[in-house]
Order: sequence, then structure tokens, then C-alpha cells
Amino acid sequence: MKFDCLGQSVCMNEGQCFQDTPDCPERAMCICPACFYGTRCQFSSSGFGLSLDPILAYHIQPHINLIHQPNIVKTSFTLTTIFMVAGFINGILALITFNNKTICEVGCGLYLLGSSITTLVITIIFGLKFWKLFLAQMAIISNRLFLQVQCTSLDFLLRICLNMNQWLNACVAIERATTIIKATYFHLLIAIIGTAIYDPFYRRLIDDDNEDDKRVWCIVTYPSSLQIFNSIIHTFHFF
Repeated sequence: MKFDCLGQSVCMNEGQCFQDTPDCPERAMCICPACFYGTRCQFSSSGFGLSLDPILAYHIQPHINLIHQPNIVKTSFTLTTIFMVAGFINGILALITFNNKTICEVGCGLYLLGSSITTLVITIIFGLKFWKLFLAQMAIISNRLFLQVQCTSLDFLLRICLNMNQWLNACVAIERATTIIKATYFHLLIAIIGTAIYDPFYRRLIDDDNEDDKRVWCIVTYPSSLQIFNSIIHTFHFF
């Protein structure tokens, strides 16, 4: 027996769809398989991910002022703002420190300067991502084209910058033990982009309508073979 709401299932990741009545149904519900959740089984709790959506978005109430949002939302907003300001100041100070001709004469100096730049960019992108999520879930931003562009680009850029920052720090340690040719820095950027270039092609927006509110989610769905490759790449970059 197939639970697909008579071929009209909106459930993702092999979720089972149930309707309130077989004829003229008014409501449908998804029953998710293990490790998946969300009203449409759109989120996964297994593997690796960078998305804020499944962590915070369901707590943000649409059309409600920040002052009247749940405490977890206000706490997240406050902490994120503090971390963003601290990270921005740290990035600026590090950039000033390592933007020195003497320091940059050796590879370590170039890597540390590059790490300072990527840290600053990460802080900015994370801030944009948080504000986009906050405003979109409050239904303040609803432009479909804008949401699609940020869905495709922000997570991809954040992933590239995080990986780049990790490898630049690793190159500092490597440089102290062996000789690194100058072109390595540029080859490293190309290699890191190459390991994540597929990501934007599997991102899309989905609409989540229920009785209480309407939400728009940015979802990434990889084929099973690419999911394995993605997990291996994440492990390689961060461990």
C-alpha cells in the first residue's frame, strides 16, 4: 500500500503522506522516516550541515514584532549580534596586524593575512544569513527572486570561506615544517571551490503552508552518491 496522498504527496525524502479523508481531503500530514523531520520531511538530522533554518526558523513567529517573539528567538538575536560585533572587530584588528610588508614576505604571513580576510568575510556572510532568515520567517521579506539568489549563494559562499579559513590555518602549520611554493595559496582557493562547486545546483526554495502560517525554506537535496561524497569532503576539510 502506498501512502502518497493519491499521487499528490508533498512529502520529501520518502516520507509517507496521510490525508484526513480519502475523498475531498482538507488536510494532509507527512510521517517522516528516521533522521528526517519538518512538516514536509525537508530537514535531516544526520550527516553535516551549515543551515540555520532547521535550528531556529520554526521558533520565529511570522508577522510578530521582535519584542513579542519567543525568548529563544530574542536570546539568539542578542547572542548573534554580540558574536557578529566581536567577530567583526577581531577580523579588522587581525587584518591590520597582518597587513604588514615584513610579515607578508614569508608564506606564513600571507596565510595569516588570508585567514584574517576570510574570518571577516565569514562574519559578514553569517550576519547576512541570520538577518535574511529572521526577516524572511517574519514574512517581512517575500521577494521570490531575492530568496532564491540568497538560497543559492549564501550557504555556498559560507562553506567556501569556512573551508578556506581552515586550510589557511593548516598551511601556517605546514609552512613551519616544510617549504611551500608561493602558488600554493592560489591553487588552494581553486581546489576548495572545486570541492563545493556542485552545492548551488541542488539548492531550491519550497513553500510550507499549514493552518497557522506560511513559510519558505531553502533546501539542499543531494543524490545518495553525492551525499556520500559531500560527507567525505566535509570530514576531509574539518578533520
